Amino acid sequence: MSIASLTEPAAELRPVTSNERIQALDVVRGFALIGIFLMNIEFFNRPIAELGLGLPVMAGADGWAGYLIYVLVQGKFWTMFSLLFGMGFAVMLTRAERAGRSFLVPYLRRIAALAAFGAFHHIFLWAGDILFSYAVGAACLLLLMWARWIPLLIGMALIFASGFLPGMSPIFQVFAGLVFVLLGALFLRSEARVGKNGKGMPWLSVVFLAIGVIMALVAAMAGNGPVPVDARWPMAIGGLFLLLLGVLSAKFKDPVGERPRRLGGTMYLVPFCVMFSFGLLQMYGPARPVPTEAQIAAATVEVKAMEAAEKAGRKIDPAAAKAAEAKKTPEEKAAIGKAQQRIQLAERAGDVAEERRLVTGHSYMDLVRMRAGKFAEHVPDEFGFSTLIIGMFLLGYWFVRSGIMENPGAHLPLFRRMAMIGIPLGVGLGIFASQISTHLAVGVERDAYLIAMALMMLGNQPACLGYVGLVVLMLHSHGPLSRIRVL
Repeated sequence: MSIASLTEPAAELRPVTSNERIQALDVVRGFALIGIFLMNIEFFNRPIAELGLGLPVMAGADGWAGYLIYVLVQGKFWTMFSLLFGMGFAVMLTRAERAGRSFLVPYLRRIAALAAFGAFHHIFLWAGDILFSYAVGAACLLLLMWARWIPLLIGMALIFASGFLPGMSPIFQVFAGLVFVLLGALFLRSEARVGKNGKGMPWLSVVFLAIGVIMALVAAMAGNGPVPVDARWPMAIGGLFLLLLGVLSAKFKDPVGERPRRLGGTMYLVPFCVMFSFGLLQMYGPARPVPTEAQIAAATVEVKAMEAAEKAGRKIDPAAAKAAEAKKTPEEKAAIGKAQQRIQLAERAGDVAEERRLVTGHSYMDLVRMRAGKFAEHVPDEFGFSTLIIGMFLLGYWFVRSGIMENPGAHLPLFRRMAMIGIPLGVGLGIFASQISTHLAVGVERDAYLIAMALMMLGNQPACLGYVGLVVLMLHSHGPLSRIRVL
């Protein structure tokens, strides 16, 4: 689809009539709302600052209810809503194409309205709202699918350069999210290949392979020369995944119609595979030097001084910083890491205590001011989270554009496989992960929580797809289960 067809003058817009709706989407959306309700009700009663710390220790019925929601619900339903968001995007696009009307301008209006509602909800109602995240993800999806290369690259360069301005370092998170968007766009839309007559390997695959080889070589040389020994395993893990992406992006780039599904699955799963790898490294990797408390205290002063300088906009000489880093002993370097960890934990504990204090003993406007400040801080983070959301958007987009969701009754074997494989695999991974760890062990060096969280997040995608498959099968059954259409 061309940019021209996206922006041509619009025909009359009107609400969709009941006979135009796709019933399966509406039923899945109703089912997803129940899951979102079950998940969110926990954090209506907990500080949002505790998000990511895992399952609190509870006894009796509360403990069982918490555990069942943890393994059956957590993470399975925001992914489902993201899947539905991508399906809705594709439905709107398909109907705009068939009617010969504009798509981009009305959709941009919807994104703007969604962002406004998300910001309003976050600041004035509840900080766990995800609508603003969806708005950022939707904007990034438009860039991924249709942005022209030169304006996109120029915009990214300007964003990167602005990150060096005093107090603007969080903008680098926006840039990092856009890098993933660019790589996804290259896989989805670029046909450039190495070699004559366009028959060689895709350029994107060559870039992945080249960087992967360089990182592997750097890992091999770690500890010799300018490369610190601490870089060995992180560089090795990064190089391995880039080599894998290089091979997969070359092997599975075609056919064109399958690219959204393959890219969507990759954008969601690869980050958690990387998380799992680093969790294994943290748990079973080489032991780090053990710093003394005096070294940690000195490192804490140094880290806080650097943070204060950055907030004040004072520039730090990179050469001097690099020279100072080179003089540090392994124990002093480990002390820096410990100091940063303790500072982060203290900040989170302070956020939790402050949120509890405001909720239980202060005015509504005090809460609004707190949430407004946190919202401004978290906006750059949304561009990183958007890469996961976009992965699910693309899967939903593929379900509609392939014709599956417009006529689900003709694809029941696919939905049966989704339910029979996705639910046992996804929920099974969640149960297995819960046996490893269900909450962060604060201050523990060899904590398995990162491994458990990675397994849980990896299981969320197949579980989500399995739930969708089950709901569609129930809807198309001929017995009492078909009453699920009440949703």
